Amino acid sequence: MTASKPPNQDQDSPEQLLALLKWYRAAGVDLGVGDKPIDRFAHAHMSATSVKSESHSTPPSLPGQAFAPRPVSTSQSAPAPAPQATNADPEEAEKLAQGAGSLDELRKRLEKYEGCGLKLRATQMVFADGNPQAKIMLIGEAPGRDEDLQGKPFVGRSGQLLDRMLYAIGLDRTSVYIANTVPWRPPGNRTPSPLEISLCMPFLVRQVELVAPKIIVTLGAAATQTMFGEKLSILKTRGRWRDIKVGAHAAKAMPTLHPAFLLRQPVQKRQAWQDMLAIATLAEEMGLSGGDSD
Repeated sequence: MTASKPPNQDQDSPEQLLALLKWYRAAGVDLGVGDKPIDRFAHAHMSATSVKSESHSTPPSLPGQAFAPRPVSTSQSAPAPAPQATNADPEEAEKLAQGAGSLDELRKRLEKYEGCGLKLRATQMVFADGNPQAKIMLIGEAPGRDEDLQGKPFVGRSGQLLDRMLYAIGLDRTSVYIANTVPWRPPGNRTPSPLEISLCMPFLVRQVELVAPKIIVTLGAAATQTMFGEKLSILKTRGRWRDIKVGAHAAKAMPTLHPAFLLRQPVQKRQAWQDMLAIATLAEEMGLSGGDSD
């Protein structure tokens, strides 16, 4: 995404400029345009004319003769690639994560990890929230704007809805543990890329091993597909218990609808309520009392 210089910028105060920069960052802007304006319409017309003239001047290929069209130069208009970490290595992440003997140590190692490009634009890392001794673990997709600012998962509108959902079955953040598949906010709240997920996954795996929950609840399609390693439809798989093994830890897992989805589709709250009742029933059958450990 690109950002241009706003009109009358010289008249803006430093506070206004700082607010504008923060807004650009929150919107996912990562590329500024050049100092000289470019007429994109004229450029597109020239490119189309050039391609048309080349198509008329190029002799037709004979049967069996390979033809490779001349590449069109995009040096003027191609945006610079988004900044990426220079040492993106899943093996390094695996070694760092597995070497952590506690959640505190895992957090410190993740804070020092420079392999994932998401860290370059995030305000801060969003590690987890809730009770590390809890036997129910909730896993979402990625931090949003509010989470990025506060450093905790699920603190915006979707987080408030999640709190109400938990409260309805006698739970709260002192009786569950909450994390995400990636600990840094993707620019513009986009879906994390497969590479970004793979670079962060070893830390989540170790996080699950250290918490050792008996019940794992994946919130939304993205988290469900990441944790189960399958291309699953959340509407078809939600509410169904499955056995899952995360690293060396085995647990019962259920996908359910993401609170953000429920805010957009309130009619689906009935299905989410059924899922919450199923979670409460299994927790009672297992003898779990929220944050109490075995």
